[in-house]
Amino acid sequence: MTGRIHSIETMGTVDGPGMRMVVFLQGCPMRCAYCHNPDTWNETSDDAKFMTVEELWDQYERNRQFYTNGGITVTGGEALMQIDFVTELFTYFRERNVHTCLDTSGICFDPHQEVAYRKLLSVTSLVILDIKEIDPDKHLWLTGKPLEPILGFARLTADVGVPIWVRHVVVPTITDNADHHYRLGFFLGSLKNLQAVDCLPYHVMGTAKYKELGLTYRLEGIPAASKDIAAKATRTVVEGIKAYRRHWWSPIKTQHQS
Repeated sequence: MTGRIHSIETMGTVDGPGMRMVVFLQGCPMRCAYCHNPDTWNETSDDAKFMTVEELWDQYERNRQFYTNGGITVTGGEALMQIDFVTELFTYFRERNVHTCLDTSGICFDPHQEVAYRKLLSVTSLVILDIKEIDPDKHLWLTGKPLEPILGFARLTADVGVPIWVRHVVVPTITDNADHHYRLGFFLGSLKNLQAVDCLPYHVMGTAKYKELGLTYRLEGIPAASKDIAAKATRTVVEGIKAYRRHWWSPIKTQHQS
């Protein structure tokens, strides 16, 4: 089996614990207004490279000495668009005692295909889940896709018991909403497998790619968010978690503290 690979980062430090090989897959159904990798959207892009599991293993092996406390992370695009390939890849790496991390939006989740998702999660060491917005209408506007599949996938990770980190990007005037952050936390409080939550500041570093690709950048003129705004959002999310877990809450770390 081969996967459609957009690119590979050999020394990633922010996509899971430790030093990691990060594999970016080609193709994504979401059209997030602030996406900084629009070049990964097109599933059939001629720029994609087809690689087998064994070829990715060979590349991992060349740098394995640096991955002592890390492993492999698969992201995108959207990793779940190639669920069969990722399952085979993670199975191969887990059999060789490598930590596997799935970085996903969860948007492809289909409860009618739950068996396939459970199979993938059975060989996944950690899920990093990006929740763009907790309000369904705002989520649809922001991403072009519904919210419910993402929440359904989050619930499945809890049912399976795979550790999960949640990320949320704070965009001034768009997702910088304390009520929504509290509601996000209230939902996350129901996930017993939640290990970390981190609100990240919106940046504009990817806007040049839109011009190169001839795409309209929908957030033109929106300023980058400060670290203080993101930190405040994280605190509000944690307040929501505490509200849900009023009687049995345990401390939730931010990703940067994990």
